[in-house]
Amino acid sequence: MGKTITEKIFETHRRDNPSRNNVVLNIDVVMCHEITTPIAVNDLQERGLDRVFDPNKIKVVIDHVTPSKDSKTATQAKILRDWARRQNIKDFFDIGANGVCHALFPEKGFIRPGYTVIMGDSHTCTHGAFGAFAAGIGTTDLEVGIFKGVCSFRLPETMKISIIGELPQGVYAKDVILKIIKELTVNGATDKVMEICGPVVDRMSMEARMTLCNMAIEAGATCGVCMPDRVTAEYLWPFIQDEYESIDAAVEDFKKWHSDADAKYVAELTLDVSDLVPQVTYGFKPDEVKDITELEGSRVDQVYMGSCTNGRIEDLRAGAEILKGKKIAPTVRGILSPATPKIYNQAMEEGLIKIYMDAGFCVTNPTCGACLGMSNGVLAEGEVCASTTNRNFNGRMGKGGMVHLMSPYSAAAAAVKGFITDPRKIV
Repeated sequence: MGKTITEKIFETHRRDNPSRNNVVLNIDVVMCHEITTPIAVNDLQERGLDRVFDPNKIKVVIDHVTPSKDSKTATQAKILRDWARRQNIKDFFDIGANGVCHALFPEKGFIRPGYTVIMGDSHTCTHGAFGAFAAGIGTTDLEVGIFKGVCSFRLPETMKISIIGELPQGVYAKDVILKIIKELTVNGATDKVMEICGPVVDRMSMEARMTLCNMAIEAGATCGVCMPDRVTAEYLWPFIQDEYESIDAAVEDFKKWHSDADAKYVAELTLDVSDLVPQVTYGFKPDEVKDITELEGSRVDQVYMGSCTNGRIEDLRAGAEILKGKKIAPTVRGILSPATPKIYNQAMEEGLIKIYMDAGFCVTNPTCGACLGMSNGVLAEGEVCASTTNRNFNGRMGKGGMVHLMSPYSAAAAAVKGFITDPRKIV
C-alpha cells in the first residue's frame, strides 16, 4: 500500500508511538510570536526550564501588535525579545525587520519539503504549501516543542482535493479555497490533512498555494499540503542552491515526498473551477460563502488588504490592477498592510504603493493587527469590512463588526464602489 506525503513525513520524523494512534514527531522548525509564546516562556522559567532544544531551529517574530499599542502588548513583546536574546536565537525579527509570520518565515527560506513545523498559531498550516507538515498547536505543546523539539499528534487521515479546469479572469486562489470550504463546511476536514493538488494547483505560484493552505484550518483541517515541485524549488533556490547541483536535481529530490499513486485517502473531492466566479463570505462562519454577484450592492465601511492569507506581492498587484487611476469611495476607509518589509519595498519599487495611496488608501507597516481586531484597523460596532483576511467570526475585527472575506481583486473593487461588487465589471 502506497503512502501519502503526510504518512511519509510522519514515518521519517517519528520519535515514539505512545499509542497506536498517537505519534511523537521530531520537529524541524518551531515558530514563535508575541501573543502565544510569552505564556510558554514564562511557564518554562517558573519551572526552572529556561532553555531551548536548538536555537537554530526556533524562529521568532513580533508581528501581531507592532509597534506595541499599550503597556500590555509592550510587555508581551519585551518577554519575547528578552527570551530570544537570552537563548541566542539568531532568527529573531523585531520592529523594522518583522513581518507577518506566515509570510516572513517562508520568505526567509525556513520551510522546506518534508519538514515538520509547529507554532502556537492556527494558520501555521500555511507552510504545508511547501510539502511540509505544519500545524498550529496549544501552549503546552509549544512549551514541549521549545524545550524538547518534539510534538505529539494523532495520526491524521488525509483527504484529497483535486482542482481541475482553468481559473477564469478575475478569479484567484482565495476564491478557490472559499469554494472548497463552502463544499466541505467548517467541520468537513476536522483532524484531517487536506492534500490540495491537480493541474490548477500545479500552475499556481507559491504565494497562491500558501493562500490555499492558509485557510485549510477554516474547514477544520490540521494542515493543508501541496506537492513540492519546480515552482517550490525555484522559490527556495536562493536558500538551497548549495545543496543541489541544479534546480532539476532539487525537483527530482522533492519527488520523494510526493504521495504514491496507490496511497489511501479517507475522502476525495474534485472541483472544476472553469466556471467559478469570485467568492465572498456573508455570515459569521468561513463556510457561509456565496458568489459575489449574490451580494452585489452590500455596503462596506472599510476595506482591508493584507494578512498571512493575502498580503504578498501578487496580492498587492491584483488589487492595484483594479485601483490604478481610480479613487476609493468617500464612504470607505482603505487600509493596506504589506505582509513583510521585503514585500513593502518591492511594492514601492513597482509603483504599487503609489497606486494605493493615490487611490486613497492608508498604508501601514507589516502587522497582523487588524485581522484579529487588535490594532491598525479595528471596526466599530455595526461597521462592515471587505477583507482579504481569513476569518469572519462575529467580532473578529472588532466587537459588533461584520467581515466579508474575499480576494484582493474583489476587495479593491469594493473600495472603489463603496459596496460589494463583481470586480470583473470594474476593469
